[in-house]
Amino acid sequence: MELPKFNETFLPILEVLKDGEIIKCRDLIRLVEERFYAELPQDLLEQMTKNGDRLIENRIAWGKSYLKKGGLVHYPQRGYVQITEKGTSTKPGKVSLNDIQSNIITFYEPENKSVSKTTIEASASPQDLIDSGFEQIEREVKDELLLKLKEVDPYAFEKIILILLKKMGYGDFIETAKSGDGGIDGIINEDQLGLEKIYIQAKRYSENKVRETDIRNFIGAMSGDTHKGIFVTTSSFDEKAKVKARDAHHSIILLDGSKLVDLMHKFNVGVQTKHSYEVKIVDNDFFDAEEI
Repeated sequence: MELPKFNETFLPILEVLKDGEIIKCRDLIRLVEERFYAELPQDLLEQMTKNGDRLIENRIAWGKSYLKKGGLVHYPQRGYVQITEKGTSTKPGKVSLNDIQSNIITFYEPENKSVSKTTIEASASPQDLIDSGFEQIEREVKDELLLKLKEVDPYAFEKIILILLKKMGYGDFIETAKSGDGGIDGIINEDQLGLEKIYIQAKRYSENKVRETDIRNFIGAMSGDTHKGIFVTTSSFDEKAKVKARDAHHSIILLDGSKLVDLMHKFNVGVQTKHSYEVKIVDNDFFDAEEI
C-alpha cells in the first residue's frame, strides 16, 4: 500500500464537494482523508514532507490546486473552496492529470514542450529534479498571483503597483486623485531625493489588451515636468500600443501581466516565504585539514 499521488486525489476531492457547498480548505483536506484514506496504515498517514507537513495533506492540497487551475473548483473567498459547474458536470472517473493540464492556460510554459515529463525525470539528476520542482511551484504561485491581481479593486491594484516600485528602490510615491487624474494613477520619484519624477498608469484588465489609444492618452496626460512613464497592466499590449510606446518622445516602459508577477515574486510583494530548504554537500576542506 502507498499514499495516493496528488492527481489521484482529484476524484475524492470532487466527491466531497459535489453537493456544491462552500467549505473551508482545511475542512476539505480533513474530509477527503477521513472518507477515502482513513484505512491506510498509520505509518503511511504519518509520513512527512521535508519541511514538516503531513504528506497526505500536502498531496490533497496540490490536488485541489490543480483542480482550481483546471476550472473544476474555485475559491469564492479566501480560505474556502467550492465546486464549479464544470466540476459537477465532469463524468465520474474521467478526471486525469492530462485532462487538467490540457485546460490550463498559463504564461509560464516549459521552455522545451517536446520533452515529456517522463523523459526529464528519467534523465534528471537529483539537482535537476529539485530545480524542476521549484520552477513548478514558482509557476503555480505566479499564476495564482495574476488571478488575484485581476480580482482586486482597481484602486487597490494601483496601490499595489506603487508599493512594488517602492520595494524596487524608487523614491516616495504620490497617489493621484481617484477621478479626474487625466490618466495618471500615481507619481513616483526615480531617486530618493525626488530629482526625477515618473508617472504611472495601471490598468487592471481580465482579457482586454491595452491599445494604442490608451498609450496616446497616457502620453497626453504626462505634464511637462517629466518625460518618463510606466504603463502597467494585468493583461498584455497589442502591437500598435507597443509601437506607440517605443516611438514616443517620452521614455515609456510597458509591464504586462507576466512581467508584473515576475517582479512581484522577485521583490516579495503579495507573496511570502513558506518554507526554506537546505541542501548540504560534503565539506572536502574539512576532511583535507591537517589537524584531523
